[in-house]
Amino acid sequence: MFKFLLQRSANKLVYVPMSMWQGKAHFYNNLKPPMPNQTLKKYLECNNHTKVLLLFRTFFRKRSTFNSIDSFSILFALKACNQKKRSSIQGKQLHALIIKFGYEAIVQLQTSLLRVYAAERGNLRDAHQVFDEIPSKNIICWTCLITAYVDNHQPSKALELFRLMQMDNVEPDQVTLTVALSACADTGALEMGEWIHAFVRHKQGLNMDLCLSNALINMYAKCGDIFNARKLFDSIRSKDVTTWTSMIVGHALHGQAHEALQLFSELNRKNDSKNCHSSGYNITPNDVTFIGVLMACSHAGLVEEGKRHFRSMTEDYGIRPREPHFGCMVDLLCRGGNIREAYEFIMEIPVLPNAVIWRTLLGACSLHGELELATEVRHKLHMLDPGYVGDSIAMSNIYANRDMWSKKVIVRNQIKQSRAPGCSSIEVGSGVSEFVAADDNHPPMTDI
Repeated sequence: MFKFLLQRSANKLVYVPMSMWQGKAHFYNNLKPPMPNQTLKKYLECNNHTKVLLLFRTFFRKRSTFNSIDSFSILFALKACNQKKRSSIQGKQLHALIIKFGYEAIVQLQTSLLRVYAAERGNLRDAHQVFDEIPSKNIICWTCLITAYVDNHQPSKALELFRLMQMDNVEPDQVTLTVALSACADTGALEMGEWIHAFVRHKQGLNMDLCLSNALINMYAKCGDIFNARKLFDSIRSKDVTTWTSMIVGHALHGQAHEALQLFSELNRKNDSKNCHSSGYNITPNDVTFIGVLMACSHAGLVEEGKRHFRSMTEDYGIRPREPHFGCMVDLLCRGGNIREAYEFIMEIPVLPNAVIWRTLLGACSLHGELELATEVRHKLHMLDPGYVGDSIAMSNIYANRDMWSKKVIVRNQIKQSRAPGCSSIEVGSGVSEFVAADDNHPPMTDI
């Protein structure tokens, strides 16, 4: 009997002693498949979130691996569920498993579950309920809920939670402060933003990183204090593209077009300097930077310069224009009185123009009395957003300017609802309240 087996090696058959083969067989037979958690973690790190959810379901149904399913397994599945934006079904199923296995007290699971609910079409009610059921809330839990309200366009509620967190003796960290500053910027809560800035300056051990500095610049700029925004910008030695963009957009929003364009030119000069590559300074403007540049050109009436920057964005930087860029260009052309050119520009946009772009052109038509073009634009807006009252009002104003009173009356009679009134806001303490004329529904109406 032969004491060897044949094994293929380098396209040749070679002899392998039986003792060596038996040793290899023993080694392979004792290899165990990877544990479920290791497998789930590996696929999660590779951003294969669908595979994570499918494997979790497979592991859960198999008796051989069921006992290996623990809180870490559910945590990996929740993270995959959150990244996959498929929380409506899987998230609730995982929530049921957390309750079934008695994992409600594990903060990491509840925090991940909170993120899943918040990502599900802004399901803040369930997200807040999960938060309320966490027995011992840490800074991560608070930050997740505050971030959820900011991301879902409820900054006033986010600031209210930020204040409640402090009353609960939970001290904010850099991430929490950055999110709170974003809420201040959205609501115009300058007083709260100034308080956060003072807290950052005087709090020992709190690192004033670049992300927090950028949030402060953005807050000051959007809350109307462009002086302090620029002062803080000038004090930062190592700036990134967000720093430059926040300041450029801030100047543009305040009608300081020349300051914004001068800052953009300074950025380009530093990038073109001989030492930029050796010093690691080179910062490439992004698409948001060009939104600020185009806004500045529009406010200053610099049509040709705006066209040049729009071309440069694609030709020199390889940035594909998005809807905001197209909207800025239409606004630029309309402010310059180039109504027909704006219409031709819209017709050449590679994507379907949205209602905001057409509405910009309609406003320009109303201002310049372009009745024929306004009629065509109104028809397109009726197809995109038929219920918007402002379009009918703009059209009726054009008829009135042309003394076409009968058509004005017809358009006015077609309006079935009133336009939402403009409101004023006032910052009181940590909150921002909104008021409209003859507001009978405001909570402290009696006291007012």
